[in-house]
Amino acid sequence: MAHLLSTTCSLDVSSSNKLHFNSVNQCSTPIPTSFNMGISFSPFKKLSLQRKRSSQSQCVVRASAVSMSQEAKTQNDSGSQQTTDGASTRKKVMVIGGDGYCGWATALHLSKKGYEVAIVDNLIRRLFDDQLGLESLTPISSIHNRIRRWKSLTGKDIQLFVGDICEFDFLAEAFKSFEPDAVVHFGEQRSAPYSMIDRSRAVFTQHNNVIGTLNVLFAIKEFREECHLVKLGTMGEYGTPNIDIEEGYITITHNGRTDTLPYPKQASSFYHLSKVHDSHNIAFTCKAWGIRATDLNQGVVYGVRTDETAMHEELVNRLDYDGVFGTALNRFCVQAAVGHPLTVYGKGGQTRGYLDIRDTVQCVEIAIANPAQPGEFRVFNQFTEQFSVNELAALVTKAGGKLGLEVKTTLVPNPRVEAEEHYYNAKHTKLYELGLQPHLLSDSLLDSLLNFSVQYKDRVDTKQIMPSVSWKKIGAKPKTVAA
Repeated sequence: MAHLLSTTCSLDVSSSNKLHFNSVNQCSTPIPTSFNMGISFSPFKKLSLQRKRSSQSQCVVRASAVSMSQEAKTQNDSGSQQTTDGASTRKKVMVIGGDGYCGWATALHLSKKGYEVAIVDNLIRRLFDDQLGLESLTPISSIHNRIRRWKSLTGKDIQLFVGDICEFDFLAEAFKSFEPDAVVHFGEQRSAPYSMIDRSRAVFTQHNNVIGTLNVLFAIKEFREECHLVKLGTMGEYGTPNIDIEEGYITITHNGRTDTLPYPKQASSFYHLSKVHDSHNIAFTCKAWGIRATDLNQGVVYGVRTDETAMHEELVNRLDYDGVFGTALNRFCVQAAVGHPLTVYGKGGQTRGYLDIRDTVQCVEIAIANPAQPGEFRVFNQFTEQFSVNELAALVTKAGGKLGLEVKTTLVPNPRVEAEEHYYNAKHTKLYELGLQPHLLSDSLLDSLLNFSVQYKDRVDTKQIMPSVSWKKIGAKPKTVAA
């Protein structure tokens, strides 16, 4: 989520797949037909419309599917809850950043499970690609076509609020309109390399992520005090300490006294630092205001298919393979598919936690179904297995060989500042205790991911494979894509 316009119409997606435009409010600023990709203070300053701060000029875009009189129920309708009078109602979940990689898969999964879902997004992730000359391996439908297709296949509505959560007036209107029981917050700039390109993107990442999360906290406090915040954190907050990584907290004895304290943070990029700031702000508001929150410190996600995104080509999720947004295993599978050597950074001993995207959506559902208590800041380490980069490369090489692919590996100078050989043992038991049934990395999963990459290999731009962002060479001047 980032700075973008709030426009003047409500977009209702009906069961007949037609868009209905209805006036919501008057706004003196027209909807732009194009975007100036120039960069000044923020890489998106010229993407935002200059708008008046008065209440009269506030305007919102809402896109929602018109409710059917009798909505089809899923076989496993886990999204219902009991009201005070004993009636059963559907639990409302707002997915912020629901047009993104993890957010889209999560929104569909929760909708299929019987939750009433609303997506809040400003669609800025799509503009990142335009700005940097990148493209998802998979062709991505517009958010409106995605929602229409989901409705036509399942009979289920997903509401859409298009706007910027850094604009509190917009977020407040979305909260008051939808009245969420839980908020799943994916709405942040998620790439460490992106935050290390130049000063403007570093500033943008921290402003967007920290201010956006603060606005979500204030919206919960003001409008939905019982709402449960499920926030996507990152295992990168912990760094690579030479001791075991606990789940959020550590009990220490110092000078004869014992206390349980937040686990020390050792962020390794401006992006990871923004996540640390988020965690501190959420923890404070839980203590001060009684907010209930679950921080999901997620490992590196791989895969593209979930049961829901595989239902139709218009529901397919994005798959990033470039050096800015692509994650390690996804990148390696695409590289193998096009015959490019696997790009192992440095010595390849960097070890992290990994999980299938099907487990991302499962973990979010578990957190929603088992909410934190009022005033509780709960931390789950969200991953299923640990691998080093060299181990991943070996697994892809072996799996590629079975498919007749000649897979080679090349060592690339590490663009990051990080330990390339280190101890790493992170605890991750809490989600298992609540019922997580993981999809572990197997030969069949690697075969599927490799075949998927081969299917779309003609869309690969090999110029985007090698790393282009250096931690040590980050500069003050904005970098743009050469024509």
